[in-house]
Amino acid sequence: MDRSDLAPLIDHTVLGPETTPADVRSVLDEATEYGMNACVPPYAVELAAEYAPDVTLATVIGFPHGQHAPDAKRTEGVAAWQDGADELDVVINVGRLKAGADDAVRNELGEVVAAVPIPVKVIIETALLTDAEKRRACEAAAAADAAMVKTATGFADGGATVDDVELMSDYLPVKASGGIGSYEDAIAMLEAGAERIGASSGVDILEGTPE
Repeated sequence: MDRSDLAPLIDHTVLGPETTPADVRSVLDEATEYGMNACVPPYAVELAAEYAPDVTLATVIGFPHGQHAPDAKRTEGVAAWQDGADELDVVINVGRLKAGADDAVRNELGEVVAAVPIPVKVIIETALLTDAEKRRACEAAAAADAAMVKTATGFADGGATVDDVELMSDYLPVKASGGIGSYEDAIAMLEAGAERIGASSGVDILEGTPE
């Protein structure tokens, strides 16, 4: 895959706890130069939308652990959309899923989806789930009318794997995220069925594209 085809599939990401406005502008400059999307913290969405209006802009909701109250997730999602986000990446409540409260998980996600007119991706945090739980998480996301499911936040040990992408793609389009640092990593995820890549190493991935 050449660079021009790969770049629009990458959400170039800056979500660390020390992320400054300067960091956000730097990522947006790189996204603009290379033709990538960007994923930035919620506080920086308005800044990012004004600074780089032509960049497709995602942000995260309920990040990084997904344990916010449902009303808080919905409110955060609406605020992000109003600030200029084009897409939302919402962290599932892993604890509720593990407790078997699948209806609560689905309803919480559905409230966010219904509250905004933009695509919602659901981060299921695969490293914390069994395969059966991954399937239930994907089922909840699909039932909530989410646009995509996403592997990981990058904050739990373990990120995207080929096996997880293959499993998740049975349900919804997949955003592979977590530990993807090279062109080869990205292509492996796309070949497994991913349709989007989330990575802080977007430039490195594209620079590794074969000539």
